[in-house]
Amino acid sequence: MSHFSQIKTQIRNLESLQDALSDLGIDWKQGPRQVRGYRGQTHSAEITIEQENGYDVGFKWNGKEYELVADLQYWQQDLSVEGFLRQVTQRYAYQAVVKETVKAGFQVAEQQKNEDGSIRLVVQRWSA
Repeated sequence: MSHFSQIKTQIRNLESLQDALSDLGIDWKQGPRQVRGYRGQTHSAEITIEQENGYDVGFKWNGKEYELVADLQYWQQDLSVEGFLRQVTQRYAYQAVVKETVKAGFQVAEQQKNEDGSIRLVVQRWSA
């Protein structure tokens, strides 16, 4: 029986996910690679985050979105699973918004991190 948990996310763009993890200072490896779990079990993932305890965290494409894949019994991140996903999802959303605004000809004019942890972005586009 597998010990792996698969947690759905709203993350659909691999490049924005990679940028979000890098923004957060998370050391990740590009896959496909094996996420290591209990008693040598493995699970394939597109992104792997190695933990010091020998068990990994990964993100796996399920056909619609990237799921977090991990043996939660051996979770060894600074935040809880929920806190980790909340932080990654916020940086992912930030990266996705910035990429789309640049595609549309805008640039970030101002950004501010609010006390509640939210991020306020002001974008602008110059027209002739």
